Amino acid sequence: MNTNGWNRRSFLSAAGLLAAALGTTPARLLAALPAEEAPTAQQSALLREVSQLVIPRTATAGAGDVGTGAFLSLALAHGLKGTRAPMKDAPAGWPLRADGSLRHDLWLQQELNRRAKGDFMAQPPAQRHALLAALDAEAFPAGPPPAQPSPWRALKTLILTGYYTSEEGGSKELRYDPVPGRWDSDIPLHKGDRAFSSDWTAVDFG
Repeated sequence: MNTNGWNRRSFLSAAGLLAAALGTTPARLLAALPAEEAPTAQQSALLREVSQLVIPRTATAGAGDVGTGAFLSLALAHGLKGTRAPMKDAPAGWPLRADGSLRHDLWLQQELNRRAKGDFMAQPPAQRHALLAALDAEAFPAGPPPAQPSPWRALKTLILTGYYTSEEGGSKELRYDPVPGRWDSDIPLHKGDRAFSSDWTAVDFG
């Protein structure tokens, strides 16, 4: 099992959660979560907005458009990407569960509001983008990673997972070819070519 990157078990879990998220209304799915795990309306709006900032709408729908925010709440409640593992030496003020695991959604809300010096969601779109970009740059530095990995790393990975296992992300943003056909060992690539959703070596979720 690869604990640092993508693995088949994580993919199947993510795909199952996404299928559930798309098979019924997000409100019904989130209402089925335990009260202590269910996001508030403000948190749901935040997760949708952050998902949309990570993958905005272009020629295809953005991550927020396809319900990735709701998927993120479900994924965090079920502990995908190790998000229910107890944390060691968590900084003071981080919102931990009784079992020592981090509430990533609450952490994200607190962190973005802290950076915004108020309500992150009340900021203009350009400012929200800049604040999230700064958080992303710190979580994925060009040099050695920080001693305490940022929770944003797991959150961003789950956003990418949710989007690229959706119909929009998997068959429209990526090229979908369930039967590849003949084997070509060397094919030309052109600028702007989309990766194939069936080629997991070409899709890195972190």
